[in-house]
Amino acid sequence: MQPSRIAVAGASGLVGSALVASLTADGHRVVRLVRRPPQGPDEVRWDPVRQRIDAPGLADCDAVVNLAGAGVAAHRWTPAYKKEIRDSRVLGTATLAEAVAALDVPPRVFVNGSAVGFYGDTGGRTVDEGAPPGSGFLSSLAVEWEEAAAPAEEAGVRTVYARTGLVVARHGGAWQKLFPLFKAGLGGRLGDGRHYWSFISLHDEVAALRHLLDTEGLSGPVNLTAPRPLTNREVTAAMGRVLHRPAVFVAPAPAVRLLLGEMASDVLTSTRAVPGKLLESGFAFAYPGIDESLRAALR
Repeated sequence: MQPSRIAVAGASGLVGSALVASLTADGHRVVRLVRRPPQGPDEVRWDPVRQRIDAPGLADCDAVVNLAGAGVAAHRWTPAYKKEIRDSRVLGTATLAEAVAALDVPPRVFVNGSAVGFYGDTGGRTVDEGAPPGSGFLSSLAVEWEEAAAPAEEAGVRTVYARTGLVVARHGGAWQKLFPLFKAGLGGRLGDGRHYWSFISLHDEVAALRHLLDTEGLSGPVNLTAPRPLTNREVTAAMGRVLHRPAVFVAPAPAVRLLLGEMASDVLTSTRAVPGKLLESGFAFAYPGIDESLRAALR
């Protein structure tokens, strides 16, 4: 992609901050969407829940990337927090999509965040982008999240739904909590460990998002996951290998559910998603396996 102007919502998050750094390093001008008064010309104010945005600030953007949303694992899933998770994604996406559609000259592409939680519990069954949605809170959330982007798609903007898996990173996401436990020798599998985790390294997540921006033929749902999902048991063994620590503890499923409540479904559900569209479009993973993904995160 030639140097261009790209708007990013969720620019301060784990993936957003890494994406902004990558784009900026290659000479792109990044416009950050912020919820406070802008501090410069490269910031645009918005309020996703109240569905307000300074739409003129998006003018002349070649692309818009929406990665905003309250952290799924940041708090216990009370009814109030589930509403915050939903509203931050669904209302925020609708706000951006409607603003994009109303521009005199809309951007080339709108990349909207989503998640492999769309597929629900797939057990040992492998799913690609053609699979239907599952059931449960995360599945219904992902469906609404993607549907909220309809105004951009209907306005003729190439719209992509980045269905991301568990991002392997040291300073965010699930692994931010896992690394200290395993380093202390307290790591182990969750439940019977047979449920699949669809993971992706932070490096490949950012590279994949940039691939979505650059590849004109890609639209609709695209799974951002490593080529071979692994069971929690296999991930646990890899953590032990890479960190040179025993990984023999077991957190029984009932204990996980007691501790996390409904949120336990996020770590005990088996989702075996594969990146069909990414691979078909020629994307090359730098860290396709779990061992190299873990080592990259630790570096």
